[in-house]
Amino acid sequence: MYLRETNQSHLSLMKDLFSFLKRFVRPYRRNLAESVLFNLLSAFLNVFSFALIIPILQILFQINEKEYTYTTFAEAGNLKEYFNVIKDNFYFKVSEFIDVYGPSNTLLILGLVLIVMTFFKTGCYYGSAAVMVPLRSGIVRDIRIKIYDKILSLPMSFFSKERKGDIITRISGDVSEIEASIAQSLDMLIKNPILIIVYVGTLIITSWQLTVFTIVVGPLIIWVMGTIGRKLKAQSLEVQSRWSDTMSQLEETLGGLRVIKAFLAEKKMSSRFAEKSELLRKATNRVSLRQALAHPVSEFMGTALIVIVLWFGGKLILDGIASIDASTFIYYLVILYSVINPIKDFSKAGYAIPKGMASVERIDKILLAENNLTDPEKPEKVSVLQHEIRYNGVSFSYEDGHEVLHDINLTIPRGKTIALVGQSGSGKSTLVDLLPRFYDVTKGSVTIDGVDLRNMSMKDIRGMMGNVNQEAILFNDTFYNNITFGVKDATREQVIAAAKIANAHDFIMETENGYDTNIGDRGCLLSGGQRQRISIARAILKNPPILILDEATSALDTESERLVQEALERLMKDRTTIAIAHRLSTIKNADEICVMHEGKIVERGTHEELIAMNGYYKRLNDMQQL
Repeated sequence: MYLRETNQSHLSLMKDLFSFLKRFVRPYRRNLAESVLFNLLSAFLNVFSFALIIPILQILFQINEKEYTYTTFAEAGNLKEYFNVIKDNFYFKVSEFIDVYGPSNTLLILGLVLIVMTFFKTGCYYGSAAVMVPLRSGIVRDIRIKIYDKILSLPMSFFSKERKGDIITRISGDVSEIEASIAQSLDMLIKNPILIIVYVGTLIITSWQLTVFTIVVGPLIIWVMGTIGRKLKAQSLEVQSRWSDTMSQLEETLGGLRVIKAFLAEKKMSSRFAEKSELLRKATNRVSLRQALAHPVSEFMGTALIVIVLWFGGKLILDGIASIDASTFIYYLVILYSVINPIKDFSKAGYAIPKGMASVERIDKILLAENNLTDPEKPEKVSVLQHEIRYNGVSFSYEDGHEVLHDINLTIPRGKTIALVGQSGSGKSTLVDLLPRFYDVTKGSVTIDGVDLRNMSMKDIRGMMGNVNQEAILFNDTFYNNITFGVKDATREQVIAAAKIANAHDFIMETENGYDTNIGDRGCLLSGGQRQRISIARAILKNPPILILDEATSALDTESERLVQEALERLMKDRTTIAIAHRLSTIKNADEICVMHEGKIVERGTHEELIAMNGYYKRLNDMQQL
């Protein structure tokens, strides 16, 4: 029962491994072919170089008095006789050398031949390793690029369920684990089977009786190694999970240092991090201890096998019933010991591969994640807003099933400004997120000039839109590159003009290198108002027909708000604008204000009309005036 479960586990593991290799190794087939060739050459050179031990021993100890004659290959009837012809002709040549040059000079010649063959053998070993280096580094690069591209393509809903620290761990720690385990084990998986086949074939040709005995005893090693390595994959998954927890804790700490210090929570966070680190340490210890068993156990089992074969073969020779002489038996033991090394390496791969496959399993949660936001096969082309944006009976719920929008009907004519106001959690941001198709509606439709967004390409949809968010998303780059982000072929004059409209040009020019000054991580070297004006300059440069403003001034002081509001008014001119606002003063001049409450539009009209209704909007206005 246990053996059947173990075999099924190994088969499943190998199936998963080959599925992984099929996905990522295909571009490197030439490297694989070259590795096979080099390993074949090194294996045969190893066998024939060790074969020189037999005549060297016979010359040293003068134990072979047989007369050899030259034999043609035509006399060989099968594979065994063919090898016997090669052996007899080799001994015939050695005998000739002894007659001509003497035993000591022949010994020197054989030694020199052994050195030359060893040189070529080690050269082939190096060649087989060298051709695998581009494969290993290439696989790691390809996986990282695929994960990064997948992250860019996945919908926003995916990231609401995943921790950033966990995603960072998968693209760093898990990919490195694949390189350390699977990619390096790939060399073993190519080299070791070749060596084992060649060496076992040599053992059979040398003495099939001893080989049958060895094959009966040998599987015990494989069984012991399989017993030790059975739980390694599960333990490795636990290690990666603990590592993700630790990285997530670190990411949260870096993002919330200000709050941690303000609330004197350093000790609490430190003890929490220490607890996660201790769990990681214990899980790592369990994997490392099990992995450390590989070498001593295989060394012990290999030595035990050699001793058993030495006793059995020695007994046959001493009893005079063996098919080989003493020098050939020593050669047999040398080859047998040589075959143990690739078996041990195979066992190391057997430990490393489950560890790597645990990382593959975690990476595939990203790579194989379903993306339900895809372009249609034949998208309808809409690149300019001609008439209107329309929400038609739109309802939306997240994956937990909770409906956050209920039967929304809204028309946004071209060139008009529509403002969305309401309490936090009323659905304003969700309603706006449906427009660039960050999510798809659950019921109803969103259309641009009568075309459903689901029938358009996301490139066309998002190409028509510019975003200015409450938190200005900037990158660790220069002013120039942040303003031109996503805009091709922009000239410096256009960038400067956009910055001037956004009230950003003056403070940019006050910096050391002007537009070529780096603004730090997420624009940390700038004030909130400056960051917001850079994001407005970016939207101005893109020059989109549709503008989305998500509480663009709510986090600013009065002076910064005035400068940003001026920039926004210039940006909104002659554009179709949807503005989410908490500060009602910023949207008084909107063409229509929609008041949202619990996922519904409960009031709509101009500022004056809504004040006259004496409803939700009036209460919001009164509270802000207080």
